Amino acid sequence: MSLVVDSITKRFGDVVALDGVSFSVEPGRIFGLLGANGAGKTTSMRIVLDILRADAGRVTWHGAENTSLPRRTWGYLPEERGLYPKMLVGEQLRFFAALYGVPDATARAEIDDWLERFRIPDYRERKVEELSKGNQQKIQFIAAILHDPEVLIMDEPFSGLDPVNVRLLKEAFLEMRDRGKTLIFSTHQMETVEELCESIAIIDVGRVVVSGAVRDVKRAMGRRVVRLATEGDGHGAEWLTQVPGVELTTRREDYVELHVPADRDPATILSAALERGERVTRFEIAEPSLEEIFVEYVGRRAVDESEEHLASSSREGAA
Repeated sequence: MSLVVDSITKRFGDVVALDGVSFSVEPGRIFGLLGANGAGKTTSMRIVLDILRADAGRVTWHGAENTSLPRRTWGYLPEERGLYPKMLVGEQLRFFAALYGVPDATARAEIDDWLERFRIPDYRERKVEELSKGNQQKIQFIAAILHDPEVLIMDEPFSGLDPVNVRLLKEAFLEMRDRGKTLIFSTHQMETVEELCESIAIIDVGRVVVSGAVRDVKRAMGRRVVRLATEGDGHGAEWLTQVPGVELTTRREDYVELHVPADRDPATILSAALERGERVTRFEIAEPSLEEIFVEYVGRRAVDESEEHLASSSREGAA
């Protein structure tokens, strides 16, 4: 059984925030919920958590309606800070644990362990307001997991973290997954999604435009990426545009990236380069990145809307 979000719809007045959103998350997996600002990610999360109620549709976990599940089923890390700035870190974490019925001795041991793991053991007796934004984020993460939730939902969890702390949080994600926990998070850092997530859903203007296992989403794009480098730099590659079906998409200082349709053999590019007498120093075949997929689905609408706006403005000017 899994977490199933089934055709949820939510309106705020005349605004349709979610329009039949559906996706599912297998237990013990890490799931990425992607979308531009205002796409509906946070609203979807809050409905799963039963903070908001959907106007239509349903959410189930192991077949049970989310509205009937105990609160300790869920852990939640919101994008905005939800900590008391004047309270000491240790007192605050024990307070949050107590709200879920965690025995104080258990909470103290878990707090000590996580503070040590996040390299901030000395912060136990400091006020939250004295901490950097990144360290506040780590405290908020600890608060979200002290009651050992089955499902952890996080809205932009890497916000405000430097590379070292991003790595620490990623390690915590993987450890929780290995313990059988289900993790759902939103982020704009596509490389992090590539690294951690088995499955994703991309939401655009309140609708899911693509979802599924990352490998299946990539294959469904119907093309592959070829990275080609020849002796010299990546600027003398105009000849590649003459290769049938090949699209030159990115020109780097020392290599180029090409899109090749799935029905075409990428080896034809290598053959063409060798026939020209080029000295090939790099030839790599890869699937599209999640960033490319995101731009394909979300950026296409932005371009269409921009073109429609320009056309509308031209019509009004002509009138």
